[in-house]
Amino acid sequence: MEKRIQKILSEAGVASRRKAEELIAEGRVLVNGKVATLGMKADPGKDFIKLNGKPLQRPGPRAYFAFNKPRGVMSTLDDPEGRPTVKDFLGRIRQRVYPVGRLDYNSEGLLLITNDGEFANLVLHPSRKIRKTYQVKVKGVLEEEEIEKLRRGVRLKDGLTQPAKVKPIGKTEGENSWLEVTIHEGRKRQVRRMFEHVGHPVLKLKRTSIGGITLGDLEPGRLRPLTPQEMEKIRRQSGFTEGSRKVGTGKDLIG
Repeated sequence: MEKRIQKILSEAGVASRRKAEELIAEGRVLVNGKVATLGMKADPGKDFIKLNGKPLQRPGPRAYFAFNKPRGVMSTLDDPEGRPTVKDFLGRIRQRVYPVGRLDYNSEGLLLITNDGEFANLVLHPSRKIRKTYQVKVKGVLEEEEIEKLRRGVRLKDGLTQPAKVKPIGKTEGENSWLEVTIHEGRKRQVRRMFEHVGHPVLKLKRTSIGGITLGDLEPGRLRPLTPQEMEKIRRQSGFTEGSRKVGTGKDLIG
C-alpha cells in the first residue's frame, strides 16, 4: 500500500512527520536509488527506502516517555555548536527515540519522548489543541489589565495568539511575579514573546504539563515511561489510537 514518504518515516519511528518533511527536503531520503521529494509516495513493503545512506528499518515496539529537560540543554538529538542535548540523557533506552516538540535552551520541564511519529504529529498538530501548562517567573508585577490582555490574546509578529489561561501564583522579594500559563498553540518561544509584549520579560520558564500529563516529582535529567492512564488522557484530547503495531510499556525498553 502506497503512503507518503513522510508518513512512512514517521511510522518507522525515525521522526515526527514534520521533522520527516525536513529530512526529505534536505535530500537525505532515497527511494529505489532516487532522491525523494515532498509529496512522493512509496510502498514500504515493496520499495527500497534509505535514510542517510542506510536502509530504513522496520518499526519496533512503540515507546512513550516523560522527560524533565534541564535548563541549558537543547531539546534535539544533536547540536552543531556542541551544546548538551536530550540525546545525552537517553543512553539507557534500547530504541531510537526523539523529543516531541521543543523547549528552548533556557527553558526547562516536561518533554514527551517517543519513537511513534503518528503520536508525535497528533500531539504537535495545532488542530488537536493539546494543552500545555507552564510556570513562569517574570520581571515586575503584572497589572490585572495586562493579565487580561494575555488571556484574550496579544498580537505578535506571526499573528494574534489564541486565548490563554493565566493565573498569578506568587511574588518574589525582588518584586517579580510567578504565574501559571496554559496555552494550546505551539509557536516558537510563544510564552516568552507574550510576556515581552506586555513589558514583563520572562526570567524563568518551566513546562509542567502536556495534555494532562504532569511533570510531578520527576527530577531534572530523568525520564519515566508514560502510564496507560496518561496515554488515555492524550487519546481523549487528540483522537490518537495506537493501531496494530506492538506498544512497548517503556520499562521493557530501558537497558
